[in-house]
Amino acid sequence: MDLRRQQRCGPEWIGAELGVAARTVSRVLVRHGMPRLASLDPITGEVIRASKVTAVRYEREQPGDLVHMDVKKLGRIPDGGGWKAHGRGAGSIKRDRNTTVGFDYVHSLVDDHSRFAYSEVLPDEKGTTCAAFLQRAITEFGAHGITVRQLMTDNAWAYRYSLRGLCAAKDIKQIFIKPHCPWQNGKVERINRTLLTEWAYRQAYTSNDERTAALAPWLENYNTRRRHSALEGLPPISRLQPT
Repeated sequence: MDLRRQQRCGPEWIGAELGVAARTVSRVLVRHGMPRLASLDPITGEVIRASKVTAVRYEREQPGDLVHMDVKKLGRIPDGGGWKAHGRGAGSIKRDRNTTVGFDYVHSLVDDHSRFAYSEVLPDEKGTTCAAFLQRAITEFGAHGITVRQLMTDNAWAYRYSLRGLCAAKDIKQIFIKPHCPWQNGKVERINRTLLTEWAYRQAYTSNDERTAALAPWLENYNTRRRHSALEGLPPISRLQPT
């Protein structure tokens, strides 16, 4: 351990000095929680790259104590459907690549305690759009008895500056994750992935409007019936008081 801490030597060097295999050294370093050399400043030895390892899994005690917000960029579906609707033959993939359809932006807000979620498909991720979405999401959460007290986001300009006024008016404290560490906002990142697999790509839609219209029913099912492993097999609504 001293060779690693003081001289920042790698497993090969330490192994040669101690007469043991480099793999053995690697396992010992991992067992003692030593960060990789690539994560350290070569001069000071301080950790300069964040680790994706979360030491403690947290969950806030009450709905609204903390909510997570994010946006997911999603390619639009051309009229008549893309290759998922027509198959990979008949030049459908080449047609999709040559057709400019643009992107949708799926904005989501998730409650840390209950995992209750609200999402909308919007045309962009500008500051005014994000602020308007947050206002509607807060209203939707309020209708289910959730009073938002803290909001966690990444460091996007729209979140850091365009939400200030609304958060101040609603007495909501903003919390920002460390730059380039999206896993710190993992609960909303997880809903992003679930949205893709269970809504956006679950079936072959014949138009973008058809997929957009399917979001609200999916959210209703997610919040009220879909079983959640983090909630002992119960849906998010099970952790909310009747309103």
